[in-house]
Amino acid sequence: MGEAAIDGRMMDGRAARLACRHGKVTGTTAGLAPGYVQGNLVILPREDAADFMRFAQANPKPCPIIGVSDVGNPNIPALGADLDIRTDIPGYRVWRDGECVAETGDVCEFWRDDLVSFVIGCSYSFEEALIEDGIEIRHITENRKVPMFRTNIATTPAGKFHGPLVVSMRPLKPADAIRAVQITSRYPAVHGAPVHMGLPAQIGIADVRTPDYGDAVSVHDDELPVFWACGVTPQAALVASKPAFAITHSPGSMLVTDLKNRQYAVI
Repeated sequence: MGEAAIDGRMMDGRAARLACRHGKVTGTTAGLAPGYVQGNLVILPREDAADFMRFAQANPKPCPIIGVSDVGNPNIPALGADLDIRTDIPGYRVWRDGECVAETGDVCEFWRDDLVSFVIGCSYSFEEALIEDGIEIRHITENRKVPMFRTNIATTPAGKFHGPLVVSMRPLKPADAIRAVQITSRYPAVHGAPVHMGLPAQIGIADVRTPDYGDAVSVHDDELPVFWACGVTPQAALVASKPAFAITHSPGSMLVTDLKNRQYAVI
């Protein structure tokens, strides 16, 4: 097992999960366990799981599924050893009828035998490649959660699920933005290339300094806001579709897996 350093930078996947499980990591997991895939979380009752799977398949850009549990099983062995989906994320949201009714550090008290867990690829996976290329990731520099926004772009409905596309934003200088398109295009399983660049009003974003989820970050005059499809999109779908019960991650607080980011790069 790797060193469980609490500075958030020197962990392997299992060590990161154990640190989250024991309350030693709170807030964002951006930059945690470099090299390891992180994932967004959606947990639904079995009666809603098939509809959500169809929704994800219809919207692969924001909802690329990288793991699914068996019904009632809090473990997903394909994503990691000693993984407990109920405790291994720094923050969870509990939903009833489309409203967030609780935010908590673990969801053991809410667990049910009919629940199915979906883990969705996260843009944190391609951030490693951007950083290696010398591109600054502002929310990591400022130790904040990535800013995320609901857009006026509709997802493709499936079954009971529908709602707006949510995007994550990273401010970049124009040359870095071009390079970021090239780099992230190699990671289609973790959101891939941006969906929009500059002119945020065109996708329904009034002010990039007031995100709907996550934290505001500095945006300099010589930078463009660059927007990627985001795995928080299902949370907007929960609000719109109002399933009776669901659990998700808190935006910016992800599941760290044992998978390696390089496994998702298309050369």
